[in-house]
Amino acid sequence: MKFVAVSSCPTGIAHTYMAAEALEQAALAAGHECVVETQGAAGSTPLDPAIIAAADGVIFAADLEVQDKGRFAGKPTVDVGVKKAVHDAPGVIAAAVEAVKAAPAGTAGSVAAAPAAPVRQVGTATRIRQYLMTGVSYMIPFVAAGGILIAVGFLLASVAWGKDGAIAVTAVVDGFDGGAFTSWISDGFSLGSLQSWAVLLFWIGKWAFSFLVPALSAYIAYAIADRPGIVPGFVGGFAAGLVGAGFLGGIATGFLAGFVALWISRWKVAKGVRGVMPVVVTPLLSVMVVGVATALVIGPPMKAVNDGLTSWLNGLGTSALVPLGIVLGLMMCFDLGGPVNKVAYVFATTGLANAATSSDKPAVIMAAVMAAGMVPPLAIALATVVRPRMFSEAERESGKSAWLLGASFISEGAIPFAAADPVRMIPSFMLGGAVTGGLSMAFGSGILAPHGGVWVSALANKPVLFLLALLVGMVVSAVALVLAKSIGRNPDESVLESVESVAALTGAR
Repeated sequence: MKFVAVSSCPTGIAHTYMAAEALEQAALAAGHECVVETQGAAGSTPLDPAIIAAADGVIFAADLEVQDKGRFAGKPTVDVGVKKAVHDAPGVIAAAVEAVKAAPAGTAGSVAAAPAAPVRQVGTATRIRQYLMTGVSYMIPFVAAGGILIAVGFLLASVAWGKDGAIAVTAVVDGFDGGAFTSWISDGFSLGSLQSWAVLLFWIGKWAFSFLVPALSAYIAYAIADRPGIVPGFVGGFAAGLVGAGFLGGIATGFLAGFVALWISRWKVAKGVRGVMPVVVTPLLSVMVVGVATALVIGPPMKAVNDGLTSWLNGLGTSALVPLGIVLGLMMCFDLGGPVNKVAYVFATTGLANAATSSDKPAVIMAAVMAAGMVPPLAIALATVVRPRMFSEAERESGKSAWLLGASFISEGAIPFAAADPVRMIPSFMLGGAVTGGLSMAFGSGILAPHGGVWVSALANKPVLFLLALLVGMVVSAVALVLAKSIGRNPDESVLESVESVAALTGAR
């Protein structure tokens, strides 16, 4: 049979593509063909209409609303969450086969009418999380680009000015004053000056960061109301930043803008007014409501909460930061890119807006979160090298790719192993993540880059200690993993594994 599928996850980064690969491989193994359209962060290439027309059935492995769903009308359909496709792709393919068999004759491979696929029931809490994670997925590129450019600016400044570079680079010009900045470009910028490039890159990063809250707010609203939510969402997010409400205010304005725009766009109006509703009436009224509410209702309390959170973080000493690092490390390694992992990551990335240097508390928190998130794939990779006979040939091959995934801060690289043996894998990951998170905090290592893994470690204020915390946690997790997998194993297998391990470590294998 021939199937077409669409995969998407809230952040559109790892699960989207892992689900696509799993479905393609499972279909091939079962003697079928599956072509997948990935609606992820890297964009989407729509399936060829001819491929859709020739398909016997459709699979939606999506945690977000599938774009242009009407293309698949009339086809037998299976609708599951993206994690189901990652963890049980053969089961999803089997369900799709049964859906095709149960469809009326002539439905498969045609656009004839077919019974509507059962709609997957999504609870209110799940729906809210989907809205929030849609906003986060669109916000992350602003955070990544801005954070890395700011960190590069600081790095160049430390070379150009010496130890006071992090302070000097911020004092040259105010990048948010258009007149002052254009005057500096005309009179003060020099192509051959390292100081000039440090200042320029620093402010480009700050400009990107200034879109953080507006983008978060706008795309939460977009997830709720589609296009009508974007304008009030952007305005609400901008206003939240202006009044000091921070990312918490941006979340609030995003939900408000989305539901207000959705409500207005559903009004039943006369034919003569319909044409101006999406371009005038909906944006006008939704922007007015959201703007007034942000200034008078949302702004003041959210500013108080945001200021209190910032003061609390800045007031934390090392003795308090270490437990926080342990908790964040546990969260990062619990569900490997799932909701708990994302809560810890968003907590760290949104705090970066309040960090001026890599020594500030938000940057220290970011370093702990990033280092802990790299532990699971790297621990798996190390374990497959040290104790190869504990793993199948396929797992050992996956372990090789886990080196790159882990080093690049892609926690999802450990998902196949966690899905196969969650009882032993996940606690081992969490132990190593907790060690790394606590050590990173204790060392005071901070980084302004929100992503990049070991490839951006040079941007940390204490890169050696950052990598040391990662290394220790990786080893602890790998040891725990090997010990956990050794429980209840045949003694003869243990002897073979010991021989294989020595060979691996000496390079003789």
